[in-house]
Amino acid sequence: MQAKQVEELIIAGLSNARVQVESGDGSHFTALVIAAEFDGLGKIQRHQLVYGTLGERVGGEIHALSIRAFSPDEWEAAQAG
Repeated sequence: MQAKQVEELIIAGLSNARVQVESGDGSHFTALVIAAEFDGLGKIQRHQLVYGTLGERVGGEIHALSIRAFSPDEWEAAQAG
C-alpha cells in the first residue's frame, strides 16, 4: 500500500483533516494527523479515530502505524514553541 492511499483514507474519514503519511516499505507507516475532531480527546481516543478510518487494512496491508495526532490549536502551539 502506498502512503498516499493511507493519507486519502484518513482524510475521507476525518473531514477537513490535514494529513501527512510516510512509509519506507509500504507496510510500516508514520502519520501526522491534525483534525478538529481531536479536541477534548485523549491519545488513545485519537488513535482509535484514525485506526477507524483505515478499517481492516490495519494488521493486514498496514502492518504498523505510528500516529502523531493534534487538534489545530495544539498543532499551532507546537509549531510556535
